[in-house]
Amino acid sequence: MKKVFLVLLAVVAINVLSAFLFFRVDLTAEKRYTLSTATQNLLAGLDDDVHVNVYLTGDLPPGFKRLENAVRETLDEFAARAGQNVTYRFIDIDAIGNAEAKAKQIEQLSQKGLLPTNLFANEGGKRTEKIIFPGAVVSYKGQEVAVPLLKGNKAASPEEQLNQSYEGVEYAMASAIRRLTQPAGSRRRVGLLARTNVPPSRFSDLLASVQENYDLFFVDLSKPGPIANLDVLLVPKPDQPFSDDDLFKVDQFVVNGGRALFFVDGQRVDSVGAEGTFAQPLNLNLDELFFGWGARVNRDVVKDLSCNVIPLNVGNVGDKPNIQLVPWRFYPVINNFGRGTGAGSHPIVRNLDVVWTRFVSSIDTVRAVGAGNSLIRKTPLLLTSPYTQIRQAPVVVGYNEARQQPDPRTYNGGTRIVGCLLEGRFRSLFANQILPTDPRARGFRAEATAESRVIVCSDGDLVVNDVNYQNQTPYPLGFDRFTRQTFANKDFALNAIDYLADPEGVIEARNRQVTLRPLDKVRLPNERTGWQLLNLIGPVALVGLIGVVWQWNRKRKYGK
Repeated sequence: MKKVFLVLLAVVAINVLSAFLFFRVDLTAEKRYTLSTATQNLLAGLDDDVHVNVYLTGDLPPGFKRLENAVRETLDEFAARAGQNVTYRFIDIDAIGNAEAKAKQIEQLSQKGLLPTNLFANEGGKRTEKIIFPGAVVSYKGQEVAVPLLKGNKAASPEEQLNQSYEGVEYAMASAIRRLTQPAGSRRRVGLLARTNVPPSRFSDLLASVQENYDLFFVDLSKPGPIANLDVLLVPKPDQPFSDDDLFKVDQFVVNGGRALFFVDGQRVDSVGAEGTFAQPLNLNLDELFFGWGARVNRDVVKDLSCNVIPLNVGNVGDKPNIQLVPWRFYPVINNFGRGTGAGSHPIVRNLDVVWTRFVSSIDTVRAVGAGNSLIRKTPLLLTSPYTQIRQAPVVVGYNEARQQPDPRTYNGGTRIVGCLLEGRFRSLFANQILPTDPRARGFRAEATAESRVIVCSDGDLVVNDVNYQNQTPYPLGFDRFTRQTFANKDFALNAIDYLADPEGVIEARNRQVTLRPLDKVRLPNERTGWQLLNLIGPVALVGLIGVVWQWNRKRKYGK
């Protein structure tokens, strides 16, 4: 009786302690159930209920079932960390019996931004097709955000892409919750420095996406005073030279801890005809500034055998032109991304899909000394394929070149950097140049006291969206109206801003890595039966063995 009382007392004590002391232990090698610190802080600060409807469920193939389980496990962790402020429900669209209600639900999900995916399978010797929605809708205080869950690099195998989606579940969910729950006064501030003749409609998708997570301001360098009260300075496709006073303001912004993101061109291509036009060198007067930070944008054009296509009249069929999509080597597609300090890719480009560039230039990295003789760290983010050809500007660019079959032997330029991250304590370009009598001497700082970050990309068109000229509406950033494919240009730009604004924020969740451990296909045919029997009979035999040992121990102890 005494033992029973002690056991009951211990159970009660454990339950009382669990109400005040919370802990979970993650025993997996990759810590797949451990949320990043930023995500935990985000969930701990929720002041109202967040509800998630997940539409990835039902009769799914093993790969999608694994992704469904990853979403469920992640939301369980969210609910545990948020003190029951996070609830979720899995909805099987295929289980809706009423055809009209099902069609209405599919239409509503499409309007919210969740795109369907077709699954094909063979059942009973017949090929069947099923539509699923690999996504979720996050709701908070009457607002909703659609979250696509099937992400990753489409050039990877289906298994790898699903695994990349698995790795990105926490970031996708945390980003959606952050977007909905950020208080008005706590959002980071992004400044747009527009020194371009490109119409505003060509930046509309980028700016609208930035405003979902940040407060956006326009920066006018002609006004007196420094660039202040900004976290990130965004400079998209400038085509006008920077004056010395402009350089001084940008320089001091970075030296004082500001972060900057540049999308600049090394040359200018105004228009392209059949016979061709010249790509002229573009001087923005940024060379010395970039050089002091550790990068140099070259005055050249990179041609790449890994490229996008353009429509071209390749001849006539009767009296009608024969329009076909042909490779256009002046439009490299980037599927080569730089690595961070660890074994995986940098969180900005980790599991990123292909990025589309147009008339891109190469970037060289140079040794740069920062404050206190420290070196500026350089991390290549975007790199071309090894099969490139470098053409120094001015160079003729003409559509007729697309008609010619390229000689791979002439594309021996090697892998070239077209996007680079620079980190460290920067030294001012104007150090030892500002005299005490100079009006700019007040508040001038020659060396940074804290680390800052700058990203330089050598293609201004990377953040320029196309426009539907029939109704004058902008296409999504990265969308190619000829191939109907959406590249990852917007994802790259937003990831870059996230990292610059707060490298230890939600972007940290993109470092998650889950290792695929596929079965050995050589050994599988011969050992399948043995492993199946072991998994089927082994647990039962183990429980039986424990029972036999327990009974034997009781007989030995109480048999007398």
